[in-house]
Amino acid sequence: MSETILEVKHLLKSFGSHEVLKDIDFTVQTGDVTSVIGASGSGKSTLLRCINLLETPTAGEIDFHGKNIQGRGFSASAYRAKVGMVFQSFNLFDNMSVLSNCTIGQRKVLKKSAAEAEANAKKYLEKVGMLPYVNAKPRQLSGGQKQRVAIARALAMEPEVLLFDEPTSALDPEMVGEVLDVMRGLAGEGMTMLVVTHEMAFARDISGHVVFMKDGVICEQGGPSEIFGAPKKAETKEFLSRFFKM
Repeated sequence: MSETILEVKHLLKSFGSHEVLKDIDFTVQTGDVTSVIGASGSGKSTLLRCINLLETPTAGEIDFHGKNIQGRGFSASAYRAKVGMVFQSFNLFDNMSVLSNCTIGQRKVLKKSAAEAEANAKKYLEKVGMLPYVNAKPRQLSGGQKQRVAIARALAMEPEVLLFDEPTSALDPEMVGEVLDVMRGLAGEGMTMLVVTHEMAFARDISGHVVFMKDGVICEQGGPSEIFGAPKKAETKEFLSRFFKM
């Protein structure tokens, strides 16, 4: 029986008078992959940024293991170490080697020794096929390689949950597959993942739960067989018809 690790309750986010997220409710189960799909501008990335506290929710609550992440006494930095994030634009440190990119967080946040951080980083770089590039700088890497390093960096923190914000959207088409393969492998190992993605076949094939957003609200959510196989809402059908024959 899997437990709820993240719960989003009545989440609202406004920028001035513009409501980007309106009354968002869903849960993420331990060991499961939850995919958030929808057209650009539907609020998906803002939702992820609220969950990682890069944006402050306007109203509502986000619970991690049943505790409000904005509650008194809750450590945001300790939470971020447990809830890792992989960005669409990689966010690597350009002046650092691949290895240093994957050790700095461990040393500064987790207080690991240099030797321990390096051994751990190499383990995860090997996992994503990037160990031969430990001394390279990000500018020497392709987009797909940068994103695999970014995933290794997030994994090296040994988080409980990994958030992916459209991890393939900045990649050339031929590089998308190598990143999705890494993510498939993580899903197969039981990594808890919350993925904002435009890769519909990927979302259909690896998700345990799918959330479809439109105009800042959750239009429909359920298992992949429900959302992709028998969507109830006309909006969901119309969106998916761009990718599949419905």
